[in-house]
Amino acid sequence: MTKDVDPRPVTPRTIDLRLVSLRKEFPGHDGGPPVVAVDDVELEIGKGAMVTLLGPSGCGKTTLLRMIAGFEEPTSGEVWFGDRRVDRLAPNARDTAMVFQSYAIFPHLNVYENVAFGLRMQRVDKSTLERRVSEVLDLVGLTQMAGRAPSQLSGGQQQRVALARCIVLEPHVLLFDEPLSNLDAKLREQMRVEIRELQQRLGITSVYVTHDQVEAMALSDVVVVMNRGAIEQVAHPRDIYARPANRFVADFIGKANFLVGAVVDDRHVDVAGQVLTLGSPTSEPVGTELTLVARPESIALTRDGDGVPGTVTRATFLGDHAEYLVAVPDVGDLQVDSSNPAETGMWQVGEAVKVRTGPLHALPVSTS
Repeated sequence: MTKDVDPRPVTPRTIDLRLVSLRKEFPGHDGGPPVVAVDDVELEIGKGAMVTLLGPSGCGKTTLLRMIAGFEEPTSGEVWFGDRRVDRLAPNARDTAMVFQSYAIFPHLNVYENVAFGLRMQRVDKSTLERRVSEVLDLVGLTQMAGRAPSQLSGGQQQRVALARCIVLEPHVLLFDEPLSNLDAKLREQMRVEIRELQQRLGITSVYVTHDQVEAMALSDVVVVMNRGAIEQVAHPRDIYARPANRFVADFIGKANFLVGAVVDDRHVDVAGQVLTLGSPTSEPVGTELTLVARPESIALTRDGDGVPGTVTRATFLGDHAEYLVAVPDVGDLQVDSSNPAETGMWQVGEAVKVRTGPLHALPVSTS
């Protein structure tokens, strides 16, 4: 198929994947209005980056991934790999590979033949096939299991086979559709470390779909937070957590306390008569009401000294940390996390405490 000529300047080579006004509508129920699954998404992904599409169920992240892969046709918009437009190409002409949640490996083929399958379909010569399969099996730690059937492998080993089947093809873009959802918690943690290390070693531009916030934080160079088909924020995991763009992002990523305060000066706000510090200066006029974010781990409880009086209403021991709910007059209930409670001791329900917060993050005034 002949590539359309785009009148805009050629995308810089550092941008490896570009989505332009990408939209997907599905027919409405019983002739009703169409359902917008992806709403005019604009996104640029740098070469070699690991980007995670993160959001609740139904937010459009899987539909967006499937449009990149070619499994869903956009209602409108464009998909570019470097300076090559691909949204009108068939999936097998796009130079992508996808790691699925269900592994998608052939039960009747051994590990070696599963990994070699794609190369055989491409009619790669025998010596190249043997070399590439051997290299990839070594890379994912399956060389000693090359002759085993999938039924003889653990869940983690089967997922390594699925990953090896993809990377042996040396795709332009590697796609992941919630690949660790079927694994138990400990194995999931191990596999996400392995996937991240492998992706960094190979330098393949990758897009990873998940609803697991911890997974997104651990894997990503960039997190794309989605909601109702649209992008809410695109940033490094640290910035997504520390400087959420709006209330949805702050509430979806980790735990958050929301306070309301009035601007005192560019660095301080008044919250229920207490002057608290902002993490970064505000340009809003004095007296402007701000919505403020305080993460549970940034709040400290003490018996004496400065702080807002409160009462512990819930205390939960979780091994490496404890979680508390503290009732604060004129403020409400605050979530508080405290590390290493086995050493520092636990606050008891009903105990009077003083609450001190670290620097607060102010959400934009227009945030609902």
